[in-house]
Amino acid sequence: MTKQCSYCGQDSRLCFSSRDYNRSISRVTFDYLICPDCGLIFISSIPDNLGDYYPNDYHHIPKTIEFLTANQYHEEYKIRLIKRYVQQGRLLEIGPSLGNFAYLAKRSGYDAEAIEMDAECSRFLNDVAGIPTLNSDNVIEALNSLSSYDVIAMWHVIEHMPDPWRTLERLIDSINVDGILVLAAPNPNSLQFGVLGRYWPHVDAPRHLMLIPPQLLTDRLTSMGMKLELETTNDEGGLGWNRFGWEHYFSNLSRRPIINPALRAIGRTVAKMATPFEKHEGKGSAYTMIFRKKG
Repeated sequence: MTKQCSYCGQDSRLCFSSRDYNRSISRVTFDYLICPDCGLIFISSIPDNLGDYYPNDYHHIPKTIEFLTANQYHEEYKIRLIKRYVQQGRLLEIGPSLGNFAYLAKRSGYDAEAIEMDAECSRFLNDVAGIPTLNSDNVIEALNSLSSYDVIAMWHVIEHMPDPWRTLERLIDSINVDGILVLAAPNPNSLQFGVLGRYWPHVDAPRHLMLIPPQLLTDRLTSMGMKLELETTNDEGGLGWNRFGWEHYFSNLSRRPIINPALRAIGRTVAKMATPFEKHEGKGSAYTMIFRKKG
């Protein structure tokens, strides 16, 4: 099986086949190819019914703003990261889900807006959280109706996009000079992926359409006038995704209520044992990258 890489056009070969181990919505098998040139891993064919793999309970939508206030500590490290590069200004989050980060960004002094494809999340953000949100599954089209920003953030969104390359080009056009682009995504160079392969929870077939090597993003964005300011797998979010990966790998081994808690406990134990190895920069399950638009 071969298919041209969506990034560089090289013929790509089968890397692995995987199923929806995380949610078990179906038992369909999905093939992922790897480009021998740039290292991009991508799903061979996007399923026509991809929307079925985002069920109604995919997003937890609270009833009141108090939920966001009570859980804002999960997002505080993101604000600390961004404050190192942009102290204030207009901020756009793409794919905010229920909006924990966007809400905290607003409370931290940023003029926060969002683009979200889920209609119920968009309603909550607009009507309850007070974050101006455009409900759209076409980021490029949505940006055409918006202004420019000092910060654009995509936290674990780019891997869901069928064509992230055109989207990145359009995002750069919407960033002010000296503004930043924040990207976080699963790391195909990680220790976990090397060990778990197709069973790695961050494969998340078929919702994750791509696993993008960080060097590929660096090459692409620097060629477009962006400067890499930060690349890490050891931020608070990355360390959390390490724990998530091990715990969910073991949890996915059985859905039986009597067994599943014990499997999760095993996963947490393995995560602690793996911590010294995964804390080597570049070996964690997820990377965070920040790029600045040069003048």
